[in-house]
Amino acid sequence: MEQHCIRHTELPGASRLFGDLLYRFDRVERFYQHAPYDPESLERSAREVFYPNDRRAAVTAALRELNADNISLDAFAKPGTVAVVTGQQVGLFGGPLYSVFKALAAVRAAKSLTDRGICAVPVFWLATEDHDLPEINQFWAFGVDQSPEALATSAQNPLNGPVGPIALRDVPLDALRARLRGLPFANEAYQLVADCYREGASFGGAFRKLMGELLKPYGVIFVDPLSPALRRVASPFLERALRMSGDLVRGVQERSKELEAAGYHSQVHLETNASLLFSLDGGKRTVLKRTEKGFNDLTADELAVRAEALSPNALLRPVMQDFLLPTAGYLGGPAELAYFAQSRPLYDALLGRMPMVGHRASFTLLDARAAKLTARYGIGLKDIATPDVSLRETMAARLVPAALNEKLSTARADVEGQLDVLSAAVRGFDPGLEKAVAKSRAKMLYQVSKLERKTAREAMRRDQQSATDAQYLHDLVYPHRHLQERFYGVIPFLARHGMDLIDRVYECVKTECPDHQVLTVD
Repeated sequence: MEQHCIRHTELPGASRLFGDLLYRFDRVERFYQHAPYDPESLERSAREVFYPNDRRAAVTAALRELNADNISLDAFAKPGTVAVVTGQQVGLFGGPLYSVFKALAAVRAAKSLTDRGICAVPVFWLATEDHDLPEINQFWAFGVDQSPEALATSAQNPLNGPVGPIALRDVPLDALRARLRGLPFANEAYQLVADCYREGASFGGAFRKLMGELLKPYGVIFVDPLSPALRRVASPFLERALRMSGDLVRGVQERSKELEAAGYHSQVHLETNASLLFSLDGGKRTVLKRTEKGFNDLTADELAVRAEALSPNALLRPVMQDFLLPTAGYLGGPAELAYFAQSRPLYDALLGRMPMVGHRASFTLLDARAAKLTARYGIGLKDIATPDVSLRETMAARLVPAALNEKLSTARADVEGQLDVLSAAVRGFDPGLEKAVAKSRAKMLYQVSKLERKTAREAMRRDQQSATDAQYLHDLVYPHRHLQERFYGVIPFLARHGMDLIDRVYECVKTECPDHQVLTVD
């Protein structure tokens, strides 16, 4: 596959914190323990891991249920083995495309550590404890015409409890089959989903089964934090976090102030009475707030005896994860990486170390038609990742004959030159007229720009196919103003490019590269 890179800071939505973590680590090193793109960081982090043998044995036993035939679990069980971890919400039909990219990046990073003499395994944390069902109950697919279509189940979460155990209802398999119809590998892709997403199966179970099939050759270990055996292992950690919650919250609040003072954002706002924890009772996930009595209407001692029923919030969750696992590195998306900046005080207090955290692999996949269109119009991802009107105007401008473009550019330069001369002369005559000249200048240049836009639109009108081309590129690359990997799932891409697409993308994963990659799939 052909590939080229583009910096994340050139794409929409990149926060300053995210950009500096990737490209100017010196600016954020007080918020993170390891530079993600220092070649030695992951190895240094791996050598800092402290993971008692009894905890390793208990976690290994707990993971057997989901990973019975996984050879990576045998490696995990051995003293000294570390983990490269990633994770994702258990979205319908596998969730967004980047779920797969995350896993492949963890595989590649674990292999790089193993090749350097430190045994490492890739681990995928299933976010089954989350309670936001609408966020995972929608899947976007495309068909031959590339237009996006949303699919959803009729599942409900009346108690606002963890989404992992929720049963699938009215699985939109027929709608998926219809949407994929006509794509070269539609039958294979559809059958894969149909085998995993059966009526009555849980969101967590179906997601894990699908991801397990997609990633079978790579030995990815799956972790479900709702596993009773894992919750027993985590209970001492959760009890400690409960009893320390006042100090922990104050630490996070101080860190949030430091981030904001440095010009960054805080991902999570904590009230003074926050606890960083939820309780899981009767299928409901309830926020615990600190009160005079303790937490809600319970004392700390009453909660501590049932610590297995506690659940961490978004800031504490990665710390619990890295208590349960010998984590050398975590690979996540921009929002997750922002959580870690706030969570560092929790790591310092509860674990005494923080793993290396870096960005997951990030891709946009172009098919042959899209690649030809970008070449024809001389545009790239940065041009396409704009509102529809902007893309059409950019493409239209490329259809204007070169000679006419040159004359328009010459005319603009001549007008600007004459206006510069006039402005200097008026300033010398009467400085009070300078504002009037500036206003007139803006109006004249606006008219020149308007003529340029009208010329471009006329070129677009003369080539009606270009309007169709613009829509195709937008639907594939920047659908509904989202980057492709955040919008579509992997299934339509498998239906278009074949079931070996995962292997081909894996060959392009470069954990040492912070950039977004554009791949042209043959």
